[in-house]
Order: sequence, then structure tokens, then C-alpha cells
Amino acid sequence: MTVSSRGLELPVSSRTLRAAVELLSSMRFAISLLTVICIASVIGTVLKQHEPLNNYINQFGPFWAEVFGQLDLYAVYSAWWFLLILAFLVISTSLCIARNTPKIFADLKAYKENMREQSLQAFHHKAQGAVDEVPEVAAQRLGRLLATGGWKVKLQPRDTASGTGWMVAAKAGAANKLGYLAAHSAIVLVCLGGLLDGDLIVRAQMWWGGKTPYAGGGLIADVKPEHRLDERNPTFRGNLLVAEGTQSSTAILNQSDGILLQELPFAIELKKFIVEHYSTGMPKLFASEIVIHDKATGEKQEARVEVNHPASYKGIEIYQSSFDDGGSTVRLRAQPMTAGGKTFEVEGVIGSSTRLSRGEETLTLEYTGLRVINVENFAANSPSGVDVRKVDLRSSLQERLGAANKHDAPKTQRNVGPSVTYKLRDAAGQAREYHNYMLPVDLGDGVPVYLLGMRETPSEAFRYLRVPIDAQGTAEDFFRLRSALADPAMRALAVRRYALRMIDPARKDLLPQLSASALRALALFSGAESVAGSSAPGGLQAVADFMEGNVPEAERARAGEMLVRILNGTLFELLQVARERAGLQPLPADETTQAYMTQAVLALSDAHFYPAPMALQLVDFQQVQASVFQVARAPGKTIVYLGCALLILGVFAMLYVRERRLWIWLSPQGAGSQASMALSSNRKTLDADREFEQLRDKLLPRKE
Repeated sequence: MTVSSRGLELPVSSRTLRAAVELLSSMRFAISLLTVICIASVIGTVLKQHEPLNNYINQFGPFWAEVFGQLDLYAVYSAWWFLLILAFLVISTSLCIARNTPKIFADLKAYKENMREQSLQAFHHKAQGAVDEVPEVAAQRLGRLLATGGWKVKLQPRDTASGTGWMVAAKAGAANKLGYLAAHSAIVLVCLGGLLDGDLIVRAQMWWGGKTPYAGGGLIADVKPEHRLDERNPTFRGNLLVAEGTQSSTAILNQSDGILLQELPFAIELKKFIVEHYSTGMPKLFASEIVIHDKATGEKQEARVEVNHPASYKGIEIYQSSFDDGGSTVRLRAQPMTAGGKTFEVEGVIGSSTRLSRGEETLTLEYTGLRVINVENFAANSPSGVDVRKVDLRSSLQERLGAANKHDAPKTQRNVGPSVTYKLRDAAGQAREYHNYMLPVDLGDGVPVYLLGMRETPSEAFRYLRVPIDAQGTAEDFFRLRSALADPAMRALAVRRYALRMIDPARKDLLPQLSASALRALALFSGAESVAGSSAPGGLQAVADFMEGNVPEAERARAGEMLVRILNGTLFELLQVARERAGLQPLPADETTQAYMTQAVLALSDAHFYPAPMALQLVDFQQVQASVFQVARAPGKTIVYLGCALLILGVFAMLYVRERRLWIWLSPQGAGSQASMALSSNRKTLDADREFEQLRDKLLPRKE
């Protein structure tokens, strides 16, 4: 029997209905659906799912982001068209099975013993010989031999002109046909399991049960019933965030246009969240010690949930999905980045926000994250001359990619301490995200620095400003210098002091010229004076642009060296003035101060690319951890497991089990019989050739 790729043909008069059913039940239609599902799965794998819309707009642009959103490409596996394709695939494959199953079972029962002698000569594997027994005795003997070899045998006598002949019909490898049914049934079961455990039932409740996604904010307790799913919901998969010392019984099901709340028949209390790290900083263990509180009986059950080791209660699996902040308290010190600003402290809870007033401008400070452990790689040969606007601890500090155990780039893992992430949002709703480390980090430049990270959008990597620490281990001197640089009066005072210190009292005629050069350099560096044709807001780039436009090329090297020397000297005097006004002792002119000033000049230059009126440093925190659980009631899981088992068995049967049929026609010839033998196989292989030769030698031995 050959499995047909055509569909089911209904005996109805409607040609359209007959053609539609034939197409729907055909193998070519099922294969087409499988192809579309594979393409959609590739899209769902390559394209990150359930990301914020702004990420897709930044990646694809407003037009294509909207087009892809309309096609539900950001949630492929729960898209209506994906579920519809799965449903059609179930129907199509089921019809294919229904159409071919009767033929397959009929073929399994048939021995095809009515094969004619002349037809045996048309087979590729054929042989003839003579046996000593009469046809009946020979047929009985050959049948027993084949049966001992695993063949199923049927004997048929026939009357011929020369007497009664016997047909020996045998078959083996029937599991090949059963493999077809198993593999196709597996597709149906896997798709059914996917539909059951997917969003189909949840969407059905939204379509016909009056449930709608919730797109607002506020407390979970205030969400209305139309946004909640009953605890008897037969299938769901959602997330549950539980902070240490608290409990929760409501899971969140993310939808493309909001969320649905899933009530659970129990509450999960998090007693302790445990996270362990390897020396490389990679997490080694996530675990949660929980107590499950049954709502109906009040029973309490303790459990431990680890990654790949879920807990189960009342048919609901509880998986360790991730971890998050459970409402840690942080205290931040705001350091002004502009003139006239004041230092102050602010305290808040991760996940909350605070209003900050800065003159007529009002900013919203959003506390987004606290990370206590930051284990980063610091190679001994990492380059120090890295653009401070592009410092990335995990990538920019290593020159090459490659295996983690390569010998030419030894790695040094070091915990650089806690960090805080926050957003500053203006009145128009525009926000930038910041990531600042609490402790100074030694990057190998001789002066430890505070890393102040910033990015415009969540899709970008953080760029870090490196602020050097002073002799007291703080960044106070840098911010004093930054504030003084923006003050024209303090710049002028620093220039006068520098000029008086550098000019020989006997050559006071050079004082105006040096003062003018120093004042010009400070004005360019601070951004108070712009350069025609330059987009640099200040810093060393503005000084370089000024020289390119005003100094002949042949003299730039010498003039640049002199101008940088003047700039460094005036900035040193500016810092001394700032410290004097703060009531501090002046800095000594030694190598330590020189190394500090080198890093400070670079940081001041790059501070123009740090678009924030203040930098918030983490001063203190009280960590509260939270565990993110995935809770799932998945009745389709067992069906999928069964489908996977059937698929393995079916594919194995179709690939490695050969269906064979053997016929031996015995006709009377004198005192013995004339035998004609033929073998058919569903695949022409060397194994089939070898098996036929063995059968021929065993059943029809040649006489010497």
C-alpha cells in the first residue's frame, strides 16, 4: 500500500465542498502549514518577544514597528493567526489519519497470497529452484522456517493443470506502516497540547466570557473582576513576584495590550531567596524556600523551588523563573553637574518615584533597580586608554572575543560592589536611564574612579563617565571643580593665579597675553565659548576644533602642547580656588595630584556628554529580595509528552524498519516441486539485497 498525498474525497454533489475537504485533508496542505509554522517559529526565536514597544521602534522605526505590531510578531506564539494555523494543522492531519488508517489496517491484514506466478517474475529480487518435497509438504516446511525468522506466513493451495500448487505468502516489518500513524498522530497530539497550554482557552474567555486585559496601574486588589480569571481556569501560565516575608496569590498573564490576573487556589509565601555565584560572577544557584497556603483548607506546605526543580500543588507547577528587587530602600546623594546646583540626599524604594524640583524645572526620579553583587572581568593586560564615553565593563575592557579559557587573555574576576539604576524623567515624559556604582573601581589607570553610566534607550548599552576619587576617597573634589568651571568669576581668578605663578616678575609684559590664552582655553573647555563650525559642547574636542580652525597646520603640534599645558595648569589652580572656598587645605603639587588631575581633565571633558543636571551616588541601601515564579496549569503537558514519545517511535519505525513481503510459488514437478520466489521491500537498500540472498540460500538451496 502506498500512502497517497491526495485528500479525502467526499461523495457529495457540491464541487466546492468536495474540493475544500480534499485540500484540507491532503498531505500537501499539512506540509504547507508545517512550513508556515516553522517560519513563524524562526521569527519568534530571532525577534525578542514581549519587549517594550520603544525597543521595537528604535530597532525598526515607527512605520515597520507598527506593521509588525499589527501582525503580532512581538508575541508570535500567542498570535491569533498562529493558533489558527495550529488548529488547521490539527484538523488537516487528523483527516489525513482518518483517510489512511482504514487502508493501512487493511494492508496490515492482507498477505496478498493471490499473487500470480507470472507476476513474481517482474520483481527485482527473484529466484527459482527445485525442492524434493511435493508442494504441500514443501509449503509447510518453508512456512515453519519463515515463522521462526519472525515472518508472518499464510499458505494457499491452488488447482493448476499439472496438479495442486501452493503459494507461501509472508510479510514482515509491519511496524513501518504503524510508524506513519504514530508520527502523524504525534503531530496532532503536540499541536493539541500546544493549543491547550497556549493562550487559546484564555483568548476564548476574552472573546466569549467578557474578560478584557487591564492596561492601567495601581494595586492588584483594586483591579475589577472583568480583568481576573477564575482559579478553576483549566490552563494558564503566568508570573508571580513575591518579596521576602510576603505572600501572593495572584499571577499576572501578559497580553499584547495589557495584563490579565489569574487567581490561584493557594498563596505563596517567600521565606528566603537564595542565590549563589561562581567565581566568574555567573549565577550558580537560584532557590526559593516557600510556604504554600491553601485557601480552602488553610493547610500549609513548605517547599523548596529551584531552577529545573519545580514544586507542584493541586495540579499547578511552580517554577523558579527569575529574581527581582522586592522593594529595597536606597539613599542617594545628588551631586550637581551644572553651576549653582547644591548637594542633597534623597531616599526612596525600588519601584517607586520621587519628584525633584530644580528651579522652574521638575524632574521625576524613578528608582528602577538595585544590584548588590557585580562581578566583572578585569584582564591584567586590559588597555587603559579607553574612551570614557564608551566604557563597558563586560566588553570594552577586553580586546578580543573567544573561548572563556583561552590562554592568551587571562581573566581576573572581581566583585566591584553594589550599583543602582534609576531614570530621570522630565515634564514632557522623556527619560534617560542611569546606572551608577556605589564604590570606586580601579581600572588600572592608577586612580580609582566612580563609574556613572547613562543610556538614552533600553536597547542601548550603558556608556560610563569615569569620575576619579580624591585623597579622601570621594568624588567631592571633582564636583567642586566641575561647579567652579561653570563659574566665570572663579575661572578668571584661577587664570590670574596661574599667570602670576608662571610669569617671571621681570617679564610682566607677558602677563596679559598668557592670561588671555588661559582664559580662552578655559572658556572653550567649559563650553562658555563656542567654536564656529564645531558641534562640540566643550571639553578637549572644542579646544581641538578651535586649533584646527585658527592655527596653521605646521604650528598645531607645538601650539597644542602649549595650550594643553596651560589648560592643565589653570584647572589645577581652579581646583585650589574651589578647595579654598570650601575651607580645605590646598593640594600638594606631587605625582599623586598630577595623576588625579589627568583623570579629572578627561572626566571633565566627557562630562559634557553626560546630559543630566545631577549625578546620584548610592550612599546606603537596605536590600529586600524577591523571587519571580512561573505558575502553570498545563493539562496539555502530558499530551505533548505522549506525542513526543509517539513521534520518536514513529520516526524510528519509518526510517529503520523495512516493510518486506515474500512469495514462494510451489508447483508440482515430478516427485518434487518447482519453486519461484520473489521479495519486495518499501526501500531499495543493500540490506534488502543481502536479506534476499540469505533467504534464497536458506529456502532454495542450490544443489551441487
